[in-house]
Amino acid sequence: MKVLILAGGYGTRLYPVVKDTPKPLLKVGDRPIINYLIEKIRMQESLSEILVVTNDKFYGLFVLWARQNADFPVPIRVVNDGTRSPEDRLGSIGDIQYVLDNYPVDDDLLVLGGDNLFDYALDGFIRFSAERSPAVTIGLYDIGSLADASRFGVVSLGQDGHVRSFDEKPTRPKSSLIAMCSYYFPSGSLGQITEYIQETQRTDKAGDYIRWLVEHGDVYGFEFSGAWYDIGSLQSLQEAQEKFQA
Repeated sequence: MKVLILAGGYGTRLYPVVKDTPKPLLKVGDRPIINYLIEKIRMQESLSEILVVTNDKFYGLFVLWARQNADFPVPIRVVNDGTRSPEDRLGSIGDIQYVLDNYPVDDDLLVLGGDNLFDYALDGFIRFSAERSPAVTIGLYDIGSLADASRFGVVSLGQDGHVRSFDEKPTRPKSSLIAMCSYYFPSGSLGQITEYIQETQRTDKAGDYIRWLVEHGDVYGFEFSGAWYDIGSLQSLQEAQEKFQA
C-alpha cells in the first residue's frame, strides 16, 4: 500500500496565516498537521511509500520537511505538480492523476487530505477497505449538524456499508453523515480516475469523482468516531489547536 497526501492547495481561506506556509505544515501543538497523519500509518506493515503532492510555491518547504523526517520507516517522496497559483491549480483529482501519470503506483492507494486532523486510528478503515477490494471505500464522519454538513459531501449508507447516495454540498442535507478526505483506492480501481476525467473534463473536487463512482458502481463507506477537523478556516484551526494542545 502507498499513501498519497494531498497538499496542493494554496490555503486562500486562511490568508494571511497560510500565505507563506501550507496548511499541512501549520503547527498544532508541537507538530505540523502532516506529522499527525504520517504517525497514523507508521506501523502499517503493508506500507511501502508515502507520496506528498504539492505545488511549486510550497515544494521547497515540503522537501525540507521530508528531510527532517528521513528516519520514517518508509521513503517519503515529495511531488511537485508544477502549478504556481490558485488559478492554475490542478485540483484534488487532477493532482491524483498527475501522480499516477508520473510515478509508478502499482499498489493500493490510500489518499488523505493534508489539511485533515483527527485522533482516531486508521487500522480499521484500511482493513475494511482491503476486504472490499476492488471497490473504492471512503471515510465518513457524523459531523452532528445539518448546517455544517451542507459544506461537504453528504452520504446515505446501507446496512452493509454500501454507499446508497452521495450529494455534494447539498443546500438541504438529509443527514449529517459526511465524506472526509480519506479514500482507499485499490490498485484495480485507479484506472477509473482517467475514465472519469476523460468523460467529465473535471479535475477539481474529489467529491464530484466519488459521486460519479457511486453512479457507476459499488462504493463503500467506513464511519469514524472521535475528533476530526477540516482545517479550512481560521476558526477550525483555532479549535484544533485548542483540542490537541489540551
